[in-house]
Amino acid sequence: MRPTRIAPLAAMAMLLAVLTRWDAPAEERQPEPRPNQARNQAPAGPAAPRPEFVRRADWGADEQLVREHSAYADGRARAVFLHHTNHPNGYDCADVPGMMRTLQATHIRNMGWDDMGYNFVVDRCGTIYEGRGGGADRPVKGAHTKGFNARSVGIAALGNFGAGQPVPRAMLRSIAAVAAWKLRPGTDPHGKVRLVSTNGGSRYPKGEDVRLEVVSGHRDGFETSCPGDALYARLPQLRDEVAALRTDAAAEQQRTAKDGQRADGRAGGGQTRGEPPR
Repeated sequence: MRPTRIAPLAAMAMLLAVLTRWDAPAEERQPEPRPNQARNQAPAGPAAPRPEFVRRADWGADEQLVREHSAYADGRARAVFLHHTNHPNGYDCADVPGMMRTLQATHIRNMGWDDMGYNFVVDRCGTIYEGRGGGADRPVKGAHTKGFNARSVGIAALGNFGAGQPVPRAMLRSIAAVAAWKLRPGTDPHGKVRLVSTNGGSRYPKGEDVRLEVVSGHRDGFETSCPGDALYARLPQLRDEVAALRTDAAAEQQRTAKDGQRADGRAGGGQTRGEPPR
């Protein structure tokens, strides 16, 4: 039998492979991403739980009055604008559904809007009402702050909160709950956000880049006294409460994830010793 030359050739091939690997840039040695990895990632959920609220059907919204279907922003809210409705403050909370129906009709018939302008309304007892139609869980574009309705949420306090008016604690707490839920994940309620004015009728010319507080009052984007001096003065407190709710929600999510990991670990270790795997 003739002597084979396979062994020397194999050794040379191995040496060439080692030299090639040594000289390759580091990024080339990174593992390739799994196919469709980014596409299969689920969109981030809300940063705080959804509070309870009264849906439009339950307060008797007149869907026949609505002029056009809702428009939607291309993502979760980047800013919150706080309003007041200028109603007298001594109302009975049991009468709010009727007040909501009148408010909707006023916005459509008198103001010429397609539907109620506010995304949410909160009464003095802390009850949250779904305002504009289109789905409370969706990024519905409201008609509440001219020039800045896109990618923002408008929350109205039912009442008049000019200087010297008390702001009910339950109302402020519920406003914070809506804001914490609707703001996109990663947003700092104490921070600022860059928005572009879409209407020259706002405080800023159309097309101007504007930096506003993430949690702002109506007057920050439009020439108005809304949401009243008393409620506007509570904005720092409101930002604190929104931040606290989101921090608590993040901590709860972490606890839930750790509990799930521990449960998975216990389940994986439950095989009887000596029993062959099935």
